Amino acid sequence: MSEGGGIKKKLMPIDYKDFGVHKPGKVSLKKFPTLVKPFYESKERYKELLEDHIGQLKHLQSVFYAHGRYSLLLIFQGMDAAGKDSAIKHVMSGINPQGCQVFSFKHPGAEELKHDFLWRTTRDLPERGRIGIFNRSYYEEVLIVRVRPEILAAQGLPVEAAEDKDIWKKRYHSIVDFEKHLYRNGTRVLKFFLHLSKEEQKKRFLQRIDDPQKNWKFSMADLEERELWKAYMHAYQACMGSTGSALAPWYVIPADDKQNAQLMISQIIIDTLKGLKIGFPGMDAKRRRELQKIRRRILT
Repeated sequence: MSEGGGIKKKLMPIDYKDFGVHKPGKVSLKKFPTLVKPFYESKERYKELLEDHIGQLKHLQSVFYAHGRYSLLLIFQGMDAAGKDSAIKHVMSGINPQGCQVFSFKHPGAEELKHDFLWRTTRDLPERGRIGIFNRSYYEEVLIVRVRPEILAAQGLPVEAAEDKDIWKKRYHSIVDFEKHLYRNGTRVLKFFLHLSKEEQKKRFLQRIDDPQKNWKFSMADLEERELWKAYMHAYQACMGSTGSALAPWYVIPADDKQNAQLMISQIIIDTLKGLKIGFPGMDAKRRRELQKIRRRILT
């Protein structure tokens, strides 16, 4: 029963099957909506659904951590103001911090530029039993670096590599091979593109300017990136079309409604964890005898 005395609605899984990119091929973002019918009828219903998801994630993460044979990498990509930070904050709010790591990748520093483009993120991959979250990731190397050639020029690559007309295709191959390697070694990768409309980004930018508590979130650099919108959409389409796979799928999340986006993301993570063959470590007879011996010593 609900608090008001009525019958509590059954919490049905959220359907996201039409939003995945599970194999290479042409991707058109125009075919993916930025807004869909809400999975909730009210603010209270949204909270109920999210609380249920958080509860499931909390339990699954405990089992995942104890099992200790897999790791999970969650990658969040999207244009500025797409809701990456809020999705991470709300969806992962019930996770034990000991079993979760969050990394945000901005412009690479001098040391990072001396290495290959996968080096700086590889250092921060999650250990087995842990969930790693990348707020932006190695995919920046085929997104912003592709849109802004001056960044590529500053990376100190050999001339033959920097001027290679197939450089993006080869970087896609490197990423796909890397993600296959991660999968073979127990890391499951989920990649979320928060698909925001240009009009919704405009509204959120204005909110950041008009609300003193959000002023810190906005800079002229954000506006400059917005002016390159078409180039970014082209880069995202090419990237997802080349790196989507069954082992490391992309999910194009409608992001104009932040609450809806959070529910979709949490459902995908729940289903992925449920799909793993994990459980709390069992005990053999020798271990049981050992624990009983310890128990007796405690009681004496």
